[in-house]
Amino acid sequence: MLNDIGVTQVTIPLPFRLNHVNCFLAEGQRGWTIIDAGLNSEVSRDIWQPIIEKHDVKDIILTHYHPDHFGYAGTLQQLTNAEVWMTEVDEQAGLTYWEPESMEEVNRNYDTCGLPNNLSQELTTDENSFNARVKPYPIVNHHLIEGMKLQFGNYEYEVIFTPGHSDGLITLYNEEKSILFSTDHILPRISPNISYWFRGIRNPLEAFFRSLEKIKRLDVEYVVPSHGKPFCGANQRIEELFSHHQERLEKVYEIIKEPKTIYEVNQQLFQNLNIHETRFAVGETLAHLEYLYLNQQCKKSMENGTWYYEAI
Repeated sequence: MLNDIGVTQVTIPLPFRLNHVNCFLAEGQRGWTIIDAGLNSEVSRDIWQPIIEKHDVKDIILTHYHPDHFGYAGTLQQLTNAEVWMTEVDEQAGLTYWEPESMEEVNRNYDTCGLPNNLSQELTTDENSFNARVKPYPIVNHHLIEGMKLQFGNYEYEVIFTPGHSDGLITLYNEEKSILFSTDHILPRISPNISYWFRGIRNPLEAFFRSLEKIKRLDVEYVVPSHGKPFCGANQRIEELFSHHQERLEKVYEIIKEPKTIYEVNQQLFQNLNIHETRFAVGETLAHLEYLYLNQQCKKSMENGTWYYEAI
């Protein structure tokens, strides 16, 4: 299918349990266009080097600011002189999130989650380790705007804003062939991580649900994700994602029948995680708690510097 639409998938291994990211290469309006870049690592460099030697890359589209999509973009831009496109909100996040001042704020926020011993410092140290994997930062030449049309391979795609997984996440949709480059918004086997970190969109899970509804209305036939293999039938997968999060919300509600810290709730939802995964799990737990709080299904209070949530 990708060959038919004039797109090449460039899969870059990642050193995590989610062990790869799919980037894409196709002809654009001015030359070759790349979608997403991988981490700033030797692995990414070795994969991209022969590709950029053979293709005159003019544009790099970044679907969002997370390191596995954004990290190598600055180097790739320097090597190709390509122009970089991304949403303004995720440009701001990408250029500031891993800076020392931001990491101090992250650490302060972890301290309110009721984490044991030195875990908040361990989580911050893990997060801080990504600084080297996202630099040099790209210079963003253009902001992606909702409804903008981009030529990518044989067809034109519309930029659709789908916040949730990140505040500025985009997907790319071609109506003629009913194709969606779903990036990290809809994945075939796992739910995208929906985290809240005391910044950005106040209710990311609500935003994610709205973004799913937005794509559901398109009834997309063919989905090309950033992790996993392309698949058919977006709407069936969307229903599964709704069900998954509804079950998770119900479980969280049951857990907080008695007041609980964010970490106590996290421990009942997730087990056997390494430090990197724990970070995502705590953020996801908080997103579900905040969804319940903002929908007036629970209350929260701070005691001795720690947040407690309790069902109403």
